[in-house]
Amino acid sequence: MLRRHFLPSSAAALAFAAGEKKRVGLIGCGWYGKCDLFRLIQVAPVEVVSLCDVDSRMLAEAAALTAARQASRKTPRTYSDYRKMLAEKDLDLVLIATPDHWHALPMIAAAQAGLDVYVQKPISVDIVEGRAMVAAARKYGRVVQVGTQRRSTPHLVEAKNRFVDEGRLGRIPLVEICCYYHMRAKANPPDSAPPPHLDWEMWTGPAPMRPYNELAHPGRWRAFMEYGNGIVGDMCIHMLDMVRWMMGLGWPRSVTSTGGIFIDKESKANISDTQTATFDFGDVKVLWQHRSWGHPPDPKYPWAATFYGEKGTLKAGVMSYDFIPLDKGGQTVHRDVTYELDEYPEDRDEPRLEKHVAPAIRGHMRDLLAAIATRGKPVADIEQGHISTASCILANLSMQLGGRTLVWDAGAQQVAGDEAANRLLSRAYRAPWAHPDPGSV
Repeated sequence: MLRRHFLPSSAAALAFAAGEKKRVGLIGCGWYGKCDLFRLIQVAPVEVVSLCDVDSRMLAEAAALTAARQASRKTPRTYSDYRKMLAEKDLDLVLIATPDHWHALPMIAAAQAGLDVYVQKPISVDIVEGRAMVAAARKYGRVVQVGTQRRSTPHLVEAKNRFVDEGRLGRIPLVEICCYYHMRAKANPPDSAPPPHLDWEMWTGPAPMRPYNELAHPGRWRAFMEYGNGIVGDMCIHMLDMVRWMMGLGWPRSVTSTGGIFIDKESKANISDTQTATFDFGDVKVLWQHRSWGHPPDPKYPWAATFYGEKGTLKAGVMSYDFIPLDKGGQTVHRDVTYELDEYPEDRDEPRLEKHVAPAIRGHMRDLLAAIATRGKPVADIEQGHISTASCILANLSMQLGGRTLVWDAGAQQVAGDEAANRLLSRAYRAPWAHPDPGSV
């Protein structure tokens, strides 16, 4: 489905009309950093002032591409240390698209510097990091949008409005979410010296130090739990967050998960290739499964959510949705993903751009700018990102602890009656980096 435009909110439209040019910086200039930045350039009169990355070759390429894309044709200043970039005090908005282990510290520093933030999901690699990020956003009054852009995906917004909000599914006690992509790294290359254009010490930052391996950089760092939270942290968070948004769910009451490396034992990757999780919201159970091997049960929905309602079923994924009413006389509804290639023809040739996701990112950026204009909360506010991120981290902790159920006390932000689990809510930082404290950000 080709559409010329996905209409922004009235607040966003007013912000665009005012023509205020936001000064923007990007931390993390790899694949999704550029995807996010270039979508922002498409929808707002921004000036990209500075870029930061620890890979000098990636940084130089991003600077040249940005100069070609932005209206001023100016080449942004470049930095290898985000702290030096933020110290210039000449930004309004910062985008953070680093590997997951580098989300918390730059986001908190940006908030302390008085900047609004777009930070990629998952927001953190441990739960205390996430708490500190929320605390920083609130303490300094910053607008923080999380890159869970299913909340801004046109056909999914439509599905929420038409079938969930209007009650056409009836009560929905069960939702199944899944990912069956063969996305886990399968190679086992030897460790080696890092390339000369990469500062491996800074790239590793607060994470445990591993020898450099080509699987880690560029782009395949998700193979390692040291830098992220596996397929649950990468893919489950999108679908769980989508379900929570569509149904108005908050924190799960409990999380249970089992899994491991059952098939691909040869790869250097240490993330699970098979995992299930149950997120118990009381009257609603959300069941997750991923396998990085074998066939998906439904080839049309290999990464998706299936809402089982008393009046019908809704299948929702990044490429389409299908509503199937229980009443045999009812009308089924199918909708495909929205593309905007006529309005944004540069999307056609942009390397590695997920063309089907571009409209969602643009919608997410418009929503962010509307929230900045009103100083309100965006659709994927940092607290919502924390709930979805922490829920996925709890699933991994449950699996790590032998599959036992973790009962979550949302008020205390702890696992009820489980000291062993609570000790895992924060992981040690590598010196000289200090783990953020939610009470003193």
